[in-house]
Amino acid sequence: MSRENLLFAIIGILLGFIVGFMFASSMSQKQATPMTAASQGLPADHPPIGGQNAGGGPDPQAMRAEVAAQLEKARKEPTNFDAQINAAKLYYQIQRYDQAIEFLLKANALKPTDYQTVVFLGVANLDAGHYETAEKWYRAAMKIQSDDVMVLSGLAAATLERGDAKAAEDAIAKLEKVDPNSQDLPQFRDKLASLKAGK
Repeated sequence: MSRENLLFAIIGILLGFIVGFMFASSMSQKQATPMTAASQGLPADHPPIGGQNAGGGPDPQAMRAEVAAQLEKARKEPTNFDAQINAAKLYYQIQRYDQAIEFLLKANALKPTDYQTVVFLGVANLDAGHYETAEKWYRAAMKIQSDDVMVLSGLAAATLERGDAKAAEDAIAKLEKVDPNSQDLPQFRDKLASLKAGK
C-alpha cells in the first residue's frame, strides 16, 4: 500500500470514528428526553416536538469533509502551528493519542515555549501510557508556570503510574502546597501509600 493510500485509509477510519461517535451521541440525546405532544398540553394528533429534523443536527458528510480537510491541511502545511494543533485535537478526541502526539510534537517544534502545547503533550502522553515522557513534559510546563494545579496533578499521576515513590511524593507535596483542597490528593496519597508498602 502506498503512503498516499495509507493516509487516505487512516483518514477514512478516523472519520468513521468521529461520525459514529456523533451519531451515537445525537441518538442518545434524542432518546434521553422524549417530548410527546400530550406532555406539552397539545392535541394528541400534533406532530412530535423535537423530532429528527428539529434543530438541524450535524451533517455527517459535511463533518467528514471538514475533518479530512483539517488533517490534510496539517499534513500539507507542516509549518502551520494552528493546523498541527487542530489535527492533534481531532485525534485526541477519538483517543488516538499517539497520532495526537505526532502533531503536538510538530507544533512544539514550531513554538517551543507555547505553554498550552507543552501541557497538552503531558496530557496526551499520560493518557497514552507513556508515563516517563508525560513526566518530562509536565516538568517542562512547570518551568514555564509552576503553580498550575492541572499540571501538578498530571505530574503526580505520571510518577505514581511509573512507580517512582520519591518523585510522586515530591509531586504530591507541590500539589498540596498550591491547592490543599485538591480533590485528587486523597487518591494520590492512597496510591503513594500502596506504592511504598509494596516496596
